Amino acid sequence: MKNIKTLGAALFVSSLAFSSSGMAGGASAEALSFTCAGCHGYNGASTGPATPSLAGMSQAYIEDAMKAFKAGERNSTIMVRIAKGYDDEDFTKMGEFFSKQKMHMADQEVGGNAKKGGKIHKKSCKKCHEDAGTSAEDDAGQLGGQWSTYVKYSLEDALDGSRDFGKKMIKQVKKAHKKYGDDMIPALTDYYASQK
Repeated sequence: MKNIKTLGAALFVSSLAFSSSGMAGGASAEALSFTCAGCHGYNGASTGPATPSLAGMSQAYIEDAMKAFKAGERNSTIMVRIAKGYDDEDFTKMGEFFSKQKMHMADQEVGGNAKKGGKIHKKSCKKCHEDAGTSAEDDAGQLGGQWSTYVKYSLEDALDGSRDFGKKMIKQVKKAHKKYGDDMIPALTDYYASQK
């Protein structure tokens, strides 16, 4: 019975996402956030390992990501379609809402490579992803405390070019991969998962 209620709630929230164009422009920031809850969790605190938490992300990062999804400039399984139901004013409201939420640190197990990941972060990632990857002050995404699976997929996408993170980040990721090899991604995911 619990699974049926959970499924029903998820379908309801998803239906809000697909009907968001009917609310566009006039919806409050909180109402718009409900359309994200099915995947990104209540107030942006994701409970799904492949879906990033939005809570505490910078407003600029969220706005830029949504605009990129809508324009088809950022690959995604579903976000490209969902973003088309919103306008720039909605993106601003969403960004403002999630940026004001307490940063959510995923409750997950940490592998044994966190120490090495910390060294890689310091040399390759710290300049943009400050405070052990938890800083959300600018347009760099929050990595510290994010789900390891999401971080892993993101780093893999940067390496194979299937997602455009900008020349600067892609260059850094490829440079770090060349130096540390296949240990780079597991080490970084362990390091970011260890941030609480």
